[in-house]
Amino acid sequence: MMQWLTDFNNVINSFVWGKGLYLLLFTGVLTTIITGVFQITHIRHWFSETLGSLFKKDVSGHVKGKAISQFQALCTALAATIGVGNIAGVAAAIVGGGPGAVFWMWIAAFFGMMTNYSENILGIYYRRKNANGEWSGGAMYYLADGLGSYKNCKWIGKILAILFSIFAILASFGIGAMGQINKIVVNMVSAFDIPALSSKILYEGVSVYHIIIGVVLLVIAALIILGGLKRIANFAEKVVPFMVVLFVAGSIIILCKNYAVIGDAFKSIFKYAFTVPAALGGVGGIVVKDIVTQGCKRGVFSNEAGLGSSVMVHSNSNVVEPVRQGLWGIFEVFADTMVVCTMTALVVLTSGFINLDTGALAEGVTDATLVANAFATVFGGFGAKFIAIAILLFAFTTVLGWDHYGSKAWEYIFGTKSLPVYKVIHLITIFLGAVLTSSLAWDISDTFNGLMMVPNLIGVIALSGLVMKITKNYVDRRLKGKDIKPMISVFPEIQEEQEKALAEGHK
Repeated sequence: MMQWLTDFNNVINSFVWGKGLYLLLFTGVLTTIITGVFQITHIRHWFSETLGSLFKKDVSGHVKGKAISQFQALCTALAATIGVGNIAGVAAAIVGGGPGAVFWMWIAAFFGMMTNYSENILGIYYRRKNANGEWSGGAMYYLADGLGSYKNCKWIGKILAILFSIFAILASFGIGAMGQINKIVVNMVSAFDIPALSSKILYEGVSVYHIIIGVVLLVIAALIILGGLKRIANFAEKVVPFMVVLFVAGSIIILCKNYAVIGDAFKSIFKYAFTVPAALGGVGGIVVKDIVTQGCKRGVFSNEAGLGSSVMVHSNSNVVEPVRQGLWGIFEVFADTMVVCTMTALVVLTSGFINLDTGALAEGVTDATLVANAFATVFGGFGAKFIAIAILLFAFTTVLGWDHYGSKAWEYIFGTKSLPVYKVIHLITIFLGAVLTSSLAWDISDTFNGLMMVPNLIGVIALSGLVMKITKNYVDRRLKGKDIKPMISVFPEIQEEQEKALAEGHK
């Protein structure tokens, strides 16, 4: 039975992360074209309205009521996206696809910027208030109310919305809880070993140490998660900037030491983007298609652009303009992949553990230990501890972000009154992540993570014309100074309410 389940999951996973990537890239190219290559032509604008606006009160100041600030929305989204994929995922991409996989991570991120932008626009445009007075938005709403508004598409939109929500809930239990916690525990036990605890094996490699770490993480997670989105957002806005700066600073120190090899690292990235390294071609038998797949898959796994996940927290922002939150979506992908993942890749490629000419991996090193070994070349024994701490921060905040995603998906199907049930289940899966050893659970949750992509991208493609209209409306008003009515919401009452807020100076 288990073997059948494994084989069945492998078939679905290969299809979703194989053929599905073509749909993902197509969506990215489409949204890039219809917005006039917005990520390049308006790069100065989206930088000034995101990074350049962090000290504005309406952007980063705390918000009264149920909404969260734009900066808190970004940090909570980054909390969910910047996770194990930014460290272990990048290393796995390079080991499995060679240095050229990094190039395809960049390509996926470049187009993913506009996919994420489009998702956020649609999320804000179709959001509404739930029974608790909180904003609720996400792919399920623009599938049901957007795609569903087309002729003969009502039930198609509704079915896709429900499927998306189911996949999101299951992914939140797997990738969003068990997988992340498992990585934390394994790395902490290895880096900060306490023989008196780790030697007491309970079963199949799980020790008393694993249980203790799991309980501690469970308690901390419960204190934050049960406080709702406000508490998650407050935690995220404090921890996420710190952990990103810490990791980037550590990476820069290593690159300063290895500065002489940085040029060779970039050369290998571009050289092997279209040709197979000798070591991988001869032993692994991979082809260029595998390099593209490795890079794009790991890129999407890292920044989640196209999955429709981060839309669910961006929609809780106090923002008025849909495009304004779309700009944060561009910046989210940029920060996650172009900055953090690139830093990881350069650290790995300049460390000496990857032969830049053949793509061969040094003996005794695996993708799981590659980044830790690279940091150890500069920081010595503290290198592994540094990476364990980084994974702890990255993965734990991912769990918190995914709790909100799962909550919103659960709310769509079962309503707000049953949310405590979801919270309890999610907390249980957090503890299970510390004590389970089977890899099948992670493989299945990876499949559900990818399955979210399919209905979401269908919705984005179907509503791409609306994204183009909202973008043009924004550019005409904000950048060209035209006096025209803003496009804020599909609902007349929300449109009227938000127009008043816009007139009062809110963005």
